[in-house]
Amino acid sequence: MSKYQMIYQDLLNKIKHKDIKPGSYLPSENELMKQYDASRDTIRKALNLLLQNGYIQKNKGKGSLVLDVDRIAFPVSGVTSFKELQKTMQTDVETIVHLFLKEEVPDELKEDLYMEEGMVYHVERIRKIDGQKVILDLDYLNANIITGLERKHAENSLYEYIEKQLGLKISFARKEITVVKASKHEKELLDMQDYDLLVCVKSYTYLEDATLFQYTISKHRPDKFRFVDFARRTEL
Repeated sequence: MSKYQMIYQDLLNKIKHKDIKPGSYLPSENELMKQYDASRDTIRKALNLLLQNGYIQKNKGKGSLVLDVDRIAFPVSGVTSFKELQKTMQTDVETIVHLFLKEEVPDELKEDLYMEEGMVYHVERIRKIDGQKVILDLDYLNANIITGLERKHAENSLYEYIEKQLGLKISFARKEITVVKASKHEKELLDMQDYDLLVCVKSYTYLEDATLFQYTISKHRPDKFRFVDFARRTEL
């Protein structure tokens, strides 16, 4: 491990253990140079790693602001499986398949799935992070397109099964984000603490040929997540 990586890891550990608190500023580059007996270039490389990984924000004239790392970053515009996202988390994660069944497409979902009739897989999964149940994912998949799905695939990764075993290419998704009141059922399934609201992300996911195959309703406890996106200004 190079020196800048060692400095990065040391600062990261201090941030994660709250030795350096969210909302505070890191010591200046000069102070860090003295503290770690390192060159300015080495310190800047370590700070850039913290910046790239979402742990600090550089404010001109003020320094490096420490961000709240208790919130898990979810990419809004990306199409990412939870298993893939899990690799970026420095925490314990568990998926609990609460419900897995194959049923006739419900009337209230026909429009969302562009189906007049046919079978769908109805999958409900609870995501447990650091021992707390904080996400409820409800997935509805067109069984005419996604064939042979089993409970074990839901326990592992739906997208991994679809792409690696069925050989289908997942291409893009349309998403809608709202804040909703938690139902009694959701409060029973999730560890809501004193929270009464959930962040609701509805996703319509399509294959490469623009075929809609999945409709997902994902409910998130609001204190644990931040939803991130990259936007480039375009003058209208």
